[in-house]
Amino acid sequence: MHDFTYYNPTKIEFGKDKENNIGRYIKEAGIENVLLAYGTGSIKKSGLYERIVASLKENGIGYQELDGIVSNPLLSRVNDGITIAKEHQLQAVLAVGGGSVADSAKAIAAGAKYDGDVWDFFIQKAQITEALPVFTVMTLAATASEMNGNAVVMNDETKQKYSIGTVLVNPVVSVINPELMATVTPDYLAYSAVDIIAHSIEVYFTASTHPHFNSRVVESIVKSVIETTEILIEDPDNYDARGEFAWVATQALNGLTPAGTAGGNFPNHMIEHSLSALYNVAHGAGLSIVIPAWMKWYKEQNPAQFERFAKEVFGLNSADAGIDALEAWFSKIGAPVRLSDADIPRSGIQALAENASQSAKLWGMGEQYPIETIAEILEKA
Repeated sequence: MHDFTYYNPTKIEFGKDKENNIGRYIKEAGIENVLLAYGTGSIKKSGLYERIVASLKENGIGYQELDGIVSNPLLSRVNDGITIAKEHQLQAVLAVGGGSVADSAKAIAAGAKYDGDVWDFFIQKAQITEALPVFTVMTLAATASEMNGNAVVMNDETKQKYSIGTVLVNPVVSVINPELMATVTPDYLAYSAVDIIAHSIEVYFTASTHPHFNSRVVESIVKSVIETTEILIEDPDNYDARGEFAWVATQALNGLTPAGTAGGNFPNHMIEHSLSALYNVAHGAGLSIVIPAWMKWYKEQNPAQFERFAKEVFGLNSADAGIDALEAWFSKIGAPVRLSDADIPRSGIQALAENASQSAKLWGMGEQYPIETIAEILEKA
């Protein structure tokens, strides 16, 4: 067990109708006005927008709005939110939506307290030292943005998809009501399942120190995702399965699984961000393409853990069998597993590798993942 510090200041309000209390949660934090951030209109069609606004008004919370946040969130929209927050001297950001909305809210929260360009934080030119409080009401389970300080944003001009990470943008309160997630489409349910699994297995396979407890937690997460996803494909209104899926998603990236590990990193996310940036592929769809290819390339560097994964998750006896089983399951639920499935041509591999290599350097993985290696991995897809 490696030394670690674990701190997660987010309060989770889990359950039916808890979104109706969001105004009270914000008021209890001493906040009087917020930026209400959301996506492209689904919360208005579902009636959630009206309930959120009613709760804010009931508790005397003023608000300004930022809509139009897309699934691969854009820096330009983040900058719009920062401008609104500064002009109206807003005290917090409320995200209502999925991970992209929550991530945008976190970037806005940091940028609203900074005199420079918020992109400075993403390219590690500056460090976040303060941020507005963030609150979330989640309508999609995948990223664990509701209980972590991570945010990923794409620079629309440079086509770079980079991240920030700081406890300063951990949400103060996050509402998880599984009922709000019942309308998630089958394809995004699949992409969400892949993302949750990715969050769990990246460090599981790459860490130089990975305690047995952590491995068991990861394996439990993966098996729970597989089980609940298959239930939800057949029965989208199954509240218990939806709730378990949502809570598993939160645990996968709230700091629990890597605590006590050492030496792990996120190469699949690093590579996938380039697929999203250059081809606007949904994040989970990009991951389902990258993960099996990366596993086939990396397996010999940690054979024991790959064999363990095959045995504990799928009841199989070899690393190759475990990789094949995971890839087959991705296909079974409708996630792409080849570049061609996402209309990405083989001729695009070089540009993807060059783009991803920039992220690799930024994440401290430049030596292990030069352009040639990333291209080799993508060839396996």
